[in-house]
Amino acid sequence: MSAEQADREQQLTERVVASFDATADPRLKEVMGALTRHLHAFVREVRLTEAEWQQAIGFLTATGHITDERRQEFILLSDVLGASMQTVTVNNQAYQNATEATVVGPFFVEGSPLIPLGGDISGGAPGEPCWVEGTVTDTRGAPIPNARIEVWEADDDGLYDVQYGDDRVAARGHLFTDADGAYRFWAIVPTPYPIPHDGPVGRLLEATGRSPMRASHLHFLVEAAGLRTLITHIFVRGDDLLDRDSVFGVRDSLVKDFAPQPPGTPTPDGRDLGDRPWTRVRFDIVLAPKGAVPIGSAGPADGDVSVGG
Repeated sequence: MSAEQADREQQLTERVVASFDATADPRLKEVMGALTRHLHAFVREVRLTEAEWQQAIGFLTATGHITDERRQEFILLSDVLGASMQTVTVNNQAYQNATEATVVGPFFVEGSPLIPLGGDISGGAPGEPCWVEGTVTDTRGAPIPNARIEVWEADDDGLYDVQYGDDRVAARGHLFTDADGAYRFWAIVPTPYPIPHDGPVGRLLEATGRSPMRASHLHFLVEAAGLRTLITHIFVRGDDLLDRDSVFGVRDSLVKDFAPQPPGTPTPDGRDLGDRPWTRVRFDIVLAPKGAVPIGSAGPADGDVSVGG
């Protein structure tokens, strides 16, 4: 490429960046300038053809058309490109012994049913019963009473309730920790499943030789006053998909032992499961302070005032 051509391309980038100079919001100005520079750099690096540009526009258009109140194809696209997980990583900096965060995924729904401690979130969803228990504490080990824990998962057929197209509510719910910061509930054993792959994102994965499968997992969203909200999963140790999860959500610290229990094994709460096998898992959750600054950091990790190091 000639020096004149390179100069023309660079001048165009600079003109577009300068077009945002009057932006009143400094953060918006920063984001738009960086987006422009990186987007132009990508176009220049790969020498994007006009046909490829048209194909990309068509892909994004199709992604928008398939998105509705039950399916968010743009989240899927962000997930499979690792952008969702990178955003989680940037916004949840490591802090002492706090539990690691991971992606929220496209199937979180507001308004889940409240279940009592020891209750069952399955709502009739098919799957092997799984007893889940643990504690919620801060990084100093103090128990957090009344922390809200939201949980959701796919059923044994690899589907979330919202994927059925009816009004069922199953395999999701919320509960609160007791005075000792403890929680417990019945769920179903997580199983692997594919992200929706009958749309543009699925075609992208197929074209690039990638699998749509997610490693088995159970979602958690944990909130408590004065502490950083945690969105995370736990994964099943031994799952063959742990090292190739389609959305890059697996963290080693979140891989847990789901211990099989033979039929007839007494359950922790005395529930009679007859001749059914069941599984149990423990997940102790540690929440970072809101605004926690990691050691060596130059500023707050999540935009709030630092409360310790």
